[in-house]
Amino acid sequence: MSTHVLETLGDFTAGPRMLRITAMAAVVGAIGAGVAWLLVRLIETITALAYFQSLAAVGVPPSENHLGLWAVGVPVIGALVIGLIARFGSEKIRGHGIPEAMEAILIGRSRLSAKVAVLKPLSSAVSIGTGGPFGAEGPIIMTGAAFGSVFAQAFHLSDSERKTLLVAGAAAGMAAIFAAPMAAVLLAVELLLFEWKPRSFVPVAVAATIGAALRVPLLGAGAVFPVPPHEMLPMSGLAIGLVVGIVAGFGSAALTKLCYACEDTFAKLPIHWMWWPAIGGLVVGVGGLFAPRALGVGYDVIRDLFAGHLVAGAAVGLLLAKAIMWGVALGSGTSGGVLAPLLIMGGALGAIESSVIPGHDAGLWAMISMAAMMGGTMRSPLTAVVFLLELTHDINLLGGLLIACVAAHTVTVLLMRRSILTEKVARRGHHVLREYVVNPLAQFHVEDVMHAPGAVPASMQRTFDATADGARDDATFAYPDELLDEAMTKMILTGAKALPIVRRDDPATVIGYIDAEAVATAWRELHDEEHVRERGAA
Repeated sequence: MSTHVLETLGDFTAGPRMLRITAMAAVVGAIGAGVAWLLVRLIETITALAYFQSLAAVGVPPSENHLGLWAVGVPVIGALVIGLIARFGSEKIRGHGIPEAMEAILIGRSRLSAKVAVLKPLSSAVSIGTGGPFGAEGPIIMTGAAFGSVFAQAFHLSDSERKTLLVAGAAAGMAAIFAAPMAAVLLAVELLLFEWKPRSFVPVAVAATIGAALRVPLLGAGAVFPVPPHEMLPMSGLAIGLVVGIVAGFGSAALTKLCYACEDTFAKLPIHWMWWPAIGGLVVGVGGLFAPRALGVGYDVIRDLFAGHLVAGAAVGLLLAKAIMWGVALGSGTSGGVLAPLLIMGGALGAIESSVIPGHDAGLWAMISMAAMMGGTMRSPLTAVVFLLELTHDINLLGGLLIACVAAHTVTVLLMRRSILTEKVARRGHHVLREYVVNPLAQFHVEDVMHAPGAVPASMQRTFDATADGARDDATFAYPDELLDEAMTKMILTGAKALPIVRRDDPATVIGYIDAEAVATAWRELHDEEHVRERGAA
């Protein structure tokens, strides 16, 4: 490889412009934190008015209402409002937020409207505040993303830079809601960025950090769900964690299928989709009569699960009620998140399992099962591990969380083609591949695959003769030590079917050429690495 090439190639492609985007991401991070605070306060206010008819009840969960049978109507009224907002405002407020953000990134050039930025938190606050069994994280991710996108659209940016600011807003909102900046960054990497590059990682990390820092004056300091520290799990405990993770993996698959079975059922109804949330609201209202703690966002329930206060029959009832209410309501197309419900259902499953686990520490296994359910259902195991650590500050359970989340992830990857998030995108006709691989064209050099000069096709001879005579443009030829990716980019931009290859020290001498067949050689080698198995010694 020539000295020239060594001086130009690096591990990453980031340039000074990354610093400008990072500064903009810092502003977006502050906006995301403010939006998170606003959404939390809006949910609490609507809950107080809907279930207690008094602002003095702000902060009281809906499970403590005394409305009796009248409580059935609260989720129905809220759902009717959401149906109207979706019909006459924006249909993009329907759903749990993250798939919509993914879709905007993949096919919408990372453009979200100001209307969505306003209507998404409003509709989510109405949904959760009137008893919807959802979390605030999905809506705040979508809302933060919308504000990040709207902010980015005010500047002269590329689609990739706009994507970075969109994701920065999403990460900042999640970091502010849960005081979990690291988990927010990992979620961005595992679910939203579709790349692992400093140009996006650095700005998103800065936005998440600022979102978490501003949470302190806005929502309070410390862990959201602090627990007494546990001892590190021994080998026997890790083995149990493996089983808990496997069970959570099957539970993740079941919940995903339940959600989309409900969605398919609603799609068959002979009424406009605007009315579907009201039907889901009726199921939520009736379910709330039998299991009032399944109503709303349920942070008080998560605290009780961590404390080991919900076991046996209470946990079974909570799990069944929450699953049915959540699946039907989400399938109806209302607005709400999936993360907090997954924590509650996973925690209830762990609490149930603790009755047959030696030691009977319901809080311990609820925590591990929560992470596994989240990691399996969302196919984001690293995010789930770090998220639970940041929620509880219980670092000693790292090993147990990791093995359980990986086990759940393994089960769902083998059982389902898509996650609960990407299934929504796929149903809209867009495939999402979440495997990050190194581009083989960035590993090979032109000289590795180029053809000999004597094999130049007759149709290309005129271009090659012009190159030899010196009548050429830099984009119409390549050097042997160039990366194959650079050569292919030249072919695409110029429309050339082949490029002559010349020496750097003697540009008038054509030493070969490269065409589509040569480029395919690199991909063929990657295919062989993945699929061709060599005979072993045994």
